[in-house]
Amino acid sequence: MKKLFKGIIPPVSTIFNENGRFDERGMAKMIDFLIESGVHGLFFLGSGGEFTQLSAAERKRIAAFSVQYVNGRVPVLIGTGSTNTREVIELNEHSEKIGADGVVIVNPYYWPLSEANLFKHYEDAANSINLPILLYNFPQLTGQDLSADFVLKLAAKHSNIVGIKETVDTASYYREMILKVKAEYPHFSIFTGYDDHLLNNLSLGGDGAISASSNFMPELTIGIYEAFQQKDFDKALKMHQQLAFLPLLYKLDAPFTNVIKEAVKLRGIPISTFVLPPGRALSEEKMIELKKLLDQASFSKITQ
Repeated sequence: MKKLFKGIIPPVSTIFNENGRFDERGMAKMIDFLIESGVHGLFFLGSGGEFTQLSAAERKRIAAFSVQYVNGRVPVLIGTGSTNTREVIELNEHSEKIGADGVVIVNPYYWPLSEANLFKHYEDAANSINLPILLYNFPQLTGQDLSADFVLKLAAKHSNIVGIKETVDTASYYREMILKVKAEYPHFSIFTGYDDHLLNNLSLGGDGAISASSNFMPELTIGIYEAFQQKDFDKALKMHQQLAFLPLLYKLDAPFTNVIKEAVKLRGIPISTFVLPPGRALSEEKMIELKKLLDQASFSKITQ
């Protein structure tokens, strides 16, 4: 089977106006900026897309607009994860209906599930659509890990499960997923959710990143990916060292969706930085810290 997804796929911030309503014009600006920057796909309604603060109806509206506006320029992935299986199936079916290229499904959070129940959850999701599915492993937030052995069983039974986003801050996860799953299914795509693990992931045989910094500094992640593909390892390493500053941004607030949007705006993209509660506006003091960190990782320094 041909590899379906690879490269840099930003988990796109969802843009809202000051009343908390979906801002189509602001979202269009985000989409155009990212596509013009050279990303290899777009992922809507992930963690940075504030899916946990949205109703199913709101998620459908945002997904439909995004697929329509992208209009085939790059592959589009829609996040359909939920705490309940019925909603995942509903959102999966909607994503297929509107013409998405695939879906991304984080495992249910709040309740820990037995392995049998977790497997059945993903099995029901996979059987509900013909679209490709990326798993989304974020044990820090879900409380439950998707192990390589578990993923291998899913991939063996469901041909439309074609990859995983690993938001885990250790290279051993990528290594084990590559050695166990990709060794059996070479088309299986393995993405890192952490910016500073991109080079680790690529060097171990992974496929790219679905990381937040790609929203506001796509030059870095795209640059690392392309330099690695061209075997320009000196350039990849230099850019990786510059990228190392960026994860410090995520410690400025929790959730850090506000940080990402403020960074996008500082890049000169005129968007509203409103975030849905319980997220709040970034304080003036933290804005100063954000500007300093962005300055340290500025793209101009890389090209000198």
